[in-house]
This record gives sequence, structure tokens and C-alpha cells, in this order.
Amino acid sequence: MAPRCPWLRPLSLPGCCLLLLVLGSPRFFQSHAVEVDVKDHSNTTCIYAKWMMSFLIKYETNSSEYKNATLNLTSTNVTHDQSTCGDKIHAPLLAVQFGAGHSWSINFTKTNETYQGNIISFTYNTSDAVFKDAKTKGLITVVVKDTLPPVQLNTVYRCRHLDSIEVANVSQFFWDVTLQAFVQNGTVSKNDSTCEADRSTVAPTTVANLTTAPITTASSPLPTTTSKPVEKPLTGNYSLKDGDKTCLLATMGLQLNVSQEKPVLININPKTTFVTGSCGNTSATLRLNDSNSRLIDFTFAIKNTSANTQRFYLKEVNITLIGSINGSERLHAGNNNLSIWDTFLGSSYMCQKEQTVLVTEQLQMHTFDLRIQPFRVQDNKYSKAQECSLDDDTILIPIIVGAALAGLIVIIVIAYIIGRRKTYAGYQTL
Repeated sequence: MAPRCPWLRPLSLPGCCLLLLVLGSPRFFQSHAVEVDVKDHSNTTCIYAKWMMSFLIKYETNSSEYKNATLNLTSTNVTHDQSTCGDKIHAPLLAVQFGAGHSWSINFTKTNETYQGNIISFTYNTSDAVFKDAKTKGLITVVVKDTLPPVQLNTVYRCRHLDSIEVANVSQFFWDVTLQAFVQNGTVSKNDSTCEADRSTVAPTTVANLTTAPITTASSPLPTTTSKPVEKPLTGNYSLKDGDKTCLLATMGLQLNVSQEKPVLININPKTTFVTGSCGNTSATLRLNDSNSRLIDFTFAIKNTSANTQRFYLKEVNITLIGSINGSERLHAGNNNLSIWDTFLGSSYMCQKEQTVLVTEQLQMHTFDLRIQPFRVQDNKYSKAQECSLDDDTILIPIIVGAALAGLIVIIVIAYIIGRRKTYAGYQTL
């Protein structure tokens, strides 16, 4: 831990790094907006930040099962005495502590023209009651480097769009971010730098006309009823690159079905969806992050068959929705035991008809016009497709022929029976 300012007494507000922490009340289950104003010894602001934040942590239990725990901020469990304005040796640090020993921090560096967040550190305590039956008890720290893009000095960075960081079984979620480090003359700048996700989002009037039921902010309720059926979602084309080569291709229309107290259908709009992920030799991940606080992760894997061939398949789906859905302020659903969209490695999988993927009992995902190839993409094009059984019309031919033969047999039997009855009726007793 960096040395504290020598003139800062414990629990005293005046001093080197006076910090005002105000917790608002936008609706996000128990999470609150965090507003931080870090001041130096002369009571001059050096860092200003306001953002929404939540954590989802996967942990192992004593029974060797894995469970998820959610950590959030409340107005009664946050402290802030580790934030500093920095000096010639130590970088400025924005830090909050909350709950039973949990803490989060980010430090900042700058050049002659820009500043950026350099290292994010998150420590959680599995001795907290939220980690029920955790196998390992104690403090666990995860660190992420180089997480934020550079921002011009004397400029406020803003990003309404949901963003996330995943490392070591921990997902950190951020949205509605307003941030300025190295504040000049103690006055927060009026110059804004908007994140790419917000700049690429279509205008609200256009979004309102889409079939997607929008969650525009963490405090905006998602409609639970509609005056007309939700239309078929738009088909999106998504891809990932490894260097200058495309390593994953995906085409699909996506619709989410949230089945809680009242069913909610959500269409994912590809025009406002951003693609990230990773390609590997034996696994690949596709993440779709739309502009309305929804994250969908697809994990693909490779398996060897008894015939010494390799096939790929969809192994896992994880979906996170942030916003008000039937009274829930956030919904996370995942299924890591899938074995669908299965075909030979080097081919693509295609299914034009609607398919339903059961993520949990409360959330299903519907796909339309699906085509996917997560491995061995050549020349940025799909390889020959293996069609799903729903699309394979050739299977109808034997069914139709069989039905016709069965009908013909029935007609022959009925005609035979009728003929026999007429024959018996023609004989007279002597």
C-alpha cells in the first residue's frame, strides 16, 4: 500500500486527500451511484468520478460445486480513506472499501497530453456471508492492467454504455461513468470525451421504434407488456480477428425470453451491438454487448470423437441484463453444460429456423437465421455448412412416402373387407 499523506490523521476529513463520497439511489438491485471528489491538502479537487458498479464472482464450495455471488454498494457500507491525490512518487489513487473487507481501486497516469486509468485492483473477502459454503476463506485480489483508453487532459470522460472486465472468475460491471483525473485548478472541466460505445449508439428516437424492449439506463424500467407481439429480431453479422485474419464468424438474430412473473421478450439490435471475445486453438468466446445494458457470452469448444475426428460445439452461454425486469434490478443467467450447434471442425453450423436455447428456467434464448464458425475460418468466409435437422427438408421425403404407403395399405384393406362382405351376401342356403 502506498504511504499515506503524513498530515492526514485517521478518520479526519481535513487534510491531504479529503474525499466526499455521495451515494445516490438509481435503481440497480442494492447498488448505488458512487460520486467521489478527491481533494488535496489545500482542499482542491484532483480527481472527480461518478459511476455505477457491480461485481459477479464465481467461487468453489466445499462440495466442489461452483456458485455465483454478487457484491454491491450500499449507502451504509462504504468507506473511502485510501484514496489519494498522489505525489512525485505515488500515482493518484481512487479507492472505495465496502462490506466485509471488500475494496476496489484504480490509479491514474498521465503524459503531456493525456491521462488514463492504469491498474484496477479488486479485493473480495470470501469469509463474507454472501459466499455461502465457500471452500476457501479469506481475501482474494485480482488485478487488471491497462483498462481505460487515454483521455485528453482537462477533459471529462463519459460513458453511459455498460462495460465489463473479466479476470479470474470475477466480472466487474461499470456504466454511467463520469470521470476526470488530474483536474486542473480544482475545477471539473466542461469539455467532454464520450466513449466509442456511446458515440456509436443510434439516437433515442430511433431506438424507440425498434422491436427491442430497451433498458436505456440502470434506473429505467423494462416494459413487461406490449401492445403487439414482438417481431422477429434483426439478423446481425459478427466477427473476431486474430491479428489481421478473421478467426470467428457469426450470423444470427437473437431474442431473449425472460420468464418471471410476467414474460418479457427482448430483441437484440445488431446495429447497436459491439463485439469482443477471443479465439483459441481449443476454445473460443464471442461476447455481444448491446447499448442497452445486455451482455451475451458464447463459449465454443472442440471435442474428439470415437472416429478420431474433431467437432466443435456451443459449450456455454452466459447472459447478464442490467435494468428493471419484473422488479429485478439485475439478472444473470448461465448454462455451462450445453452440447449444441455441433458439427465437424473446419465446417460451419447453420440453422435458419428458430431454435431455443434453454439457459435457465427463467431465461431462454431464441436464435434465427443462425450460422456460426468459431474455428478455422479461411479467407474471411464461412466453410461448407452443416444444416440443422430443422432445416433439412430431405428428412420429410421418407416421412411423406411412408405416410402415403400406410394410407394405401389402409385403403386396400378396407376395400378387401367391403369386397368380402358383398361376396358372402351373394350365396343362398339350399
